[in-house]
Amino acid sequence: MPPQLILASASPRRSELLNQIGIRHIVSAVEVDETPLPDESAPAYVQRVAAEKSAACKAALNQGLPVLSADTTVVCDDRIMGKPQNLQHALAMLSTLSGRSHLVYSAVSLRSVQHRQALCVSEVRFRQLDPAEIIGYWQTGEPCDKAGAYAIQGLGSVFIESITGSFSGVMGLPLFETAQLLAQEGISVIA
Repeated sequence: MPPQLILASASPRRSELLNQIGIRHIVSAVEVDETPLPDESAPAYVQRVAAEKSAACKAALNQGLPVLSADTTVVCDDRIMGKPQNLQHALAMLSTLSGRSHLVYSAVSLRSVQHRQALCVSEVRFRQLDPAEIIGYWQTGEPCDKAGAYAIQGLGSVFIESITGSFSGVMGLPLFETAQLLAQEGISVIA
């Protein structure tokens, strides 16, 4: 069967999540500048980056398929946390998250004839972390390319006391919001 959309992301997690809900897709990752703008709020930031990804992919491919993209960021103390650059950066990030709650914002952008977006906000609470276990976690390689330096679907799950919101949103593609956007485009996840 032919693909239903193009996923503008190199994230294997996003592709797996689309597979989980039965959406046939092809992957065409794009690069956009993910630097937050001065005084840009987290919701505005993730929505802008997701929209730029879908626009760049749509322009590059110029195919008839809808383009889906997403962006996710972790926010603590009103500060957008990107991906860690090195061990020291990951240590600082995870130490900040240790024993506290933080927010995870995930924006989804679906671009075809129209552009549609959705935003998901989840709250994640970490248990207290020991610096030695943060270093051990870094050495696994898992946090290297993850917003906030952790993966909820991997080893990082042992740090999480609770989550309020969307598990898949924290992973990087909120499935409830994604399914709603797809339905507006006439793509059903339930045959």
